[in-house]
Amino acid sequence: MEMRDIDFLIIGATKSATTWLQQSLQQDPGIFMPDPELHYFSRYYDRGDAWYLSNFAGQEHSRLRGEKSNTYMDVPEAAARIKEKLPHALLIAQLRNPVDRAYSDYCMLYRRAEVGRDIAQYLDPRQGAGGRFLNGGLYFQQLQGYLDGFPAEQLLVLLYEDLKADAHAQLGRARSFLKLEDNLSPKPLAKKVKDKSEPVIGPTLRRLLHPLKPIVAPFRQNTGFRKLRSLIAGELQYVPLSRDLRERITDYYAPETEKLGALVGRDLTGWLRNQGPEK
Repeated sequence: MEMRDIDFLIIGATKSATTWLQQSLQQDPGIFMPDPELHYFSRYYDRGDAWYLSNFAGQEHSRLRGEKSNTYMDVPEAAARIKEKLPHALLIAQLRNPVDRAYSDYCMLYRRAEVGRDIAQYLDPRQGAGGRFLNGGLYFQQLQGYLDGFPAEQLLVLLYEDLKADAHAQLGRARSFLKLEDNLSPKPLAKKVKDKSEPVIGPTLRRLLHPLKPIVAPFRQNTGFRKLRSLIAGELQYVPLSRDLRERITDYYAPETEKLGALVGRDLTGWLRNQGPEK
């Protein structure tokens, strides 16, 4: 196995249903994508190509080999590294209304007890600009790094809102881009991956139990452990995104959204009205 044998990458964005896209593609027996995300070109580049390729061991005869790491858009160095190592790879970026994406990302880290309830601290551009949550939606800047090194025909931009409207058509777009036969297209996943309404252990209790995580890890699939978890897990009540805060975030993304629309040839002003993009 060599680097040239990697055919495609799903590069992001975070909280834009890229896991749904990966798992839908994985239903095709001719496609191999390792689990979990490798984050090689973003976080673990120092591990070297041999480590990266070890994740594809035994897949030399698969029709297509690819991987999904949603940090490949967040880390500026990733585009140049991918260009150097995988110059012929096809790239898929699935994007979401950046305001909704930022809020969803905040909710995910709140579930993990990694952020507090002061939502403005993280999402208000007057306080959180430059941080993970707002930077994650600067799609034009992120994609420009790839278009500086790759031909436009090697990059497919998909929109989360199109997926919500017609999941089968969205999967079809990805498969067509990868030059796969439409008549063999499997059904897309019906269930949303990582739904934030799923019962979880609350942040306060999660922080208290964190030191025990390595101890209980071997028992996570045990029936007794699952029953105990079900007793203490519940649906979280998230801090709502107020109208004023949403408007501030929308204003923050307005220039970026306009440039992105021109780049991908779509009218994205619906994002600025909290609607879907115009067809």
